[in-house]
Amino acid sequence: MKENIHPDYKVCTVRCACGETFETRAVVDEMRIDICSKCHPFYTGRQKLVDTGGRVDKFRKRMQRGESE
Repeated sequence: MKENIHPDYKVCTVRCACGETFETRAVVDEMRIDICSKCHPFYTGRQKLVDTGGRVDKFRKRMQRGESE
């Protein structure tokens, strides 16, 4: 390995939007994430809709309008 070209690899605290925190190693001190293994639908078996800009509500309204016709 060459000297003095590698980044400083240190303990990193990862914080999820659900409140879960855990430690890993990375080049940054802290990471903030939206979904982790504690709240991801694949691991939990529950559906969680992440609504960005009201898209889910728009879709549901459009589908309800189509059913009534």
